[in-house]
Amino acid sequence: MSDMSEFCTELMHWLDGGRSPWHTVAMAEQALTAQGFTPLELGAPFAVKRGGRYFVSSGTFLAAITVGARDVFRIAASHTDWPCMRIKPQPELVSGGCCRLSVEPYGGAILNTWLDRPLGLAGVALVRTDDPMRPARRLVAWDEPLAIIPNVAIHLNREVNKGVPTKPNVDMLPLCRTVQDAWEKKGYLVGKLAERLGAAAEDILSFELCAYCHEPAQLVGFEQDLLSSARLDNLTSVHACLRGLLDADGDTINLAVLYDNEEIGSNTRRGADSSTLTVILEKLAGALGLGRAQYLDACVNGMLLSCDAAHAVHPNHPELADVTCGALLGRGVALKRSPRYSSDADTCAVISGLCDAANIPLQTYMNRADLPGGSTVGSMASSLLAMPAADIGVPILAMHSARELMAAADQDAFVRLCTAFYSAK
Repeated sequence: MSDMSEFCTELMHWLDGGRSPWHTVAMAEQALTAQGFTPLELGAPFAVKRGGRYFVSSGTFLAAITVGARDVFRIAASHTDWPCMRIKPQPELVSGGCCRLSVEPYGGAILNTWLDRPLGLAGVALVRTDDPMRPARRLVAWDEPLAIIPNVAIHLNREVNKGVPTKPNVDMLPLCRTVQDAWEKKGYLVGKLAERLGAAAEDILSFELCAYCHEPAQLVGFEQDLLSSARLDNLTSVHACLRGLLDADGDTINLAVLYDNEEIGSNTRRGADSSTLTVILEKLAGALGLGRAQYLDACVNGMLLSCDAAHAVHPNHPELADVTCGALLGRGVALKRSPRYSSDADTCAVISGLCDAANIPLQTYMNRADLPGGSTVGSMASSLLAMPAADIGVPILAMHSARELMAAADQDAFVRLCTAFYSAK
């Protein structure tokens, strides 16, 4: 079993590389291929066998599969998306001698944390081919920061420290260059995409780009025991689900599922509130020779871990946490209980038993009664599958900020719990 430092080092690699949901899935594909996993096409027959390792991906969604001898599904699910600024088509705007990019805030970002930070651009472009129904998908990212959203100076905005509202269509437009009066803005970003991809500008049919915090993940504190990074919510869970699957020694049919669009409600074909996972499981069951009743039994007798970040008790504002069920940094995985989550008494008992047996630190998280938290993938996915489920995750501070904060040691407990879940008899 790997130690904490290895898990933390791996996590930082994922945090820095997962610059967009597209890049996160590409990293997962690369890691799984290196471990002998075979790709399956969602729209083609599944050729699978007992003992096999496979993955199904669709841009920003991925399901990794290990096929054991026992017809029971064990699923750990997370999500690849995070609150950010998405670049609009034809985004160029000129004002004050600068070119700005029009954006659409994605998810519930803490907007003012994005100000005055170097921002990168990453995502995907669709390039023309001979077949209009099948354009080529090309990942794209730049290694250097490309944009920044400047604050208004306090001399011009004396109320800024009193909490001035931030307007996305006015205050959140990134600057990407200075311009002269005769500069032609039309098609500038597409031209830059074309240069990056080595394609003709007229052949770029569409793109999906995230503006992301370009600063790397960093250990902080005198003891280097805190981890500060963008995208802790929810690449901590992406890493834990995949690493737990790779480390497991079990005999069930195990899946690590990376959904997209959790931050905007999951109601898309790549989201948890869709039939995509159901299609994968049914095709998997059929390829293994299971009948309809056996497939349903494999779901009902299985279990789902919904893996997403939890709110840690804020040291400056402990009054915002529940008095008895607050999660603390450095105390291990949080088992999340609330009517908004999928955990119930039965599944909480299972998680507690797994942690007791493997000496994994576990704590219980609940919202303060008058401060309902956000939802996640568990309730949707488990209800579609009629499968018992529990919600778990690492406690973090500054959730949905441009940079979030966690205890570095907690990733060890998270990975070990996912491994124990997949390995349980």
